[in-house]
Amino acid sequence: MVSLTVNGKQYDVDVALDMPLLWAIRDTIGLTGTKFGCGLAQCGACTVHLDGQPIRSCMTPVSSVGAKKVTTIEGISPTTSHALQVAWIAEQVPQCGYCQSGQLMSAAALLAKNPKPTDADIDAAMSGNICRCGTYQRIRRAIHRAAQA
Repeated sequence: MVSLTVNGKQYDVDVALDMPLLWAIRDTIGLTGTKFGCGLAQCGACTVHLDGQPIRSCMTPVSSVGAKKVTTIEGISPTTSHALQVAWIAEQVPQCGYCQSGQLMSAAALLAKNPKPTDADIDAAMSGNICRCGTYQRIRRAIHRAAQA
């Protein structure tokens, strides 16, 4: 049995200690906003926050989480009122949408550390997130828009 704090709620999950956090979040807890992309921590679709730091949940075993707090895309704002979510909609960022939860989680971590990022800051922070649809310019505009909000 592993105890996880996800989006401010405590969950006791009966999973193997080496299970990736992604599968505990999706399959055991039932929060499906975090996506599986590559399984190799290369694409960023599975990005969540662990004590505010973006991590790749597909390669993070639940045993390494301990008492740290996990935040998923569902924990950003249940009403889609977070400045990044509003900016994402205003800039029409998503096309297929598959990578967007990971993109938003990386962007949220960036703005938490750097509330007025430059283009170079954004590019560096977002470089680990792949968008097959190529919406990188819209993502950058949305991050700047959210930073101004």
